[in-house]
Amino acid sequence: MPRRIFQLRVSLVDVTPPVWRRVLVPGGYTLDRVHRVFQCALGWQNCHLHSFDIDGVQYGEPDPDDESTFRDELDIRLDAVVAKGSRFRYTYDFGDWWEHDVVVEDVFGADPDERYPSCTAGAGACPPEDVGGPQGYRRFLAALADPEHPEHESMRSWIGRPFDPACFDVGRASTLVRRMS
Repeated sequence: MPRRIFQLRVSLVDVTPPVWRRVLVPGGYTLDRVHRVFQCALGWQNCHLHSFDIDGVQYGEPDPDDESTFRDELDIRLDAVVAKGSRFRYTYDFGDWWEHDVVVEDVFGADPDERYPSCTAGAGACPPEDVGGPQGYRRFLAALADPEHPEHESMRSWIGRPFDPACFDVGRASTLVRRMS
């Protein structure tokens, strides 16, 4: 039987313009590898903790000194917990609290001529790390867009580069995702 590939649409919740990615991930990947695919495809830098909420069960990196009840993501394969049509939540950075809706759009046999994982589509730039979650991102975008905004110069200096919230390069995202495999 050929490897099963899961087509996932990952959408960042409560941000405008919309930020989403479509990724193709082998079903045999454990959730920690799915996390790394999401990080590369979205443009996060993997600086913070994360979790998956699938059918009411929390998966992540268990911390023996913490009271959280995460099941170890290293032990759980994607194809063991989701199927075509499934929806689940992926949260990144428990301080900024970036929630992502994930939909399993399709499941199909691997194409022997393709490399997986890959990012095949998407829209919107990933918000900068540590911008303050969706609310902070809205403030950041408002400050950048208005040269008269009291925080315009400080935000431009903080980001240190041009930032276009609508910009997304699927080729670059797919290259980064493939490098992690």
